[in-house]
Amino acid sequence: MSFQINCRRIVGGSSSGKALVTKQPINFLAMIDTIKYTIKDRNHELYGKSMKDAILVFPHAIGSSVGAYAIYSLKINGAAPRAVVCSNKADIITASGCAISNIPLVDMPEKVSSSAILTGLEINVDADNKKIVIQTV
Repeated sequence: MSFQINCRRIVGGSSSGKALVTKQPINFLAMIDTIKYTIKDRNHELYGKSMKDAILVFPHAIGSSVGAYAIYSLKINGAAPRAVVCSNKADIITASGCAISNIPLVDMPEKVSSSAILTGLEINVDADNKKIVIQTV
């Protein structure tokens, strides 16, 4: 069984994978361990988790604009998410990082409930067709 959420295309493309969901923003420059490529902030709900091959679902990035290059670093080191969903409006750090890294990016600016997307669910992000398809168990 599956259901669809409409979204807004920021960076085109499509990808599928398991969702990695947080309600907390991410500072890509300060919160990523550059050796293990995991979240190193002990106060973050994704502490110790890797974004590699996941569909990252989070509200937005925080911190320096250099965070865009941190996303690019994840990509060139094979540790990037397959796609990114901003549960709020996409920010310039995430948009820039995904654009230079060719990572599909969508957002849900109309406050469509992202609570239906749970960590571990298989989802498909199709930025070009402005939809997210969630596979339920």
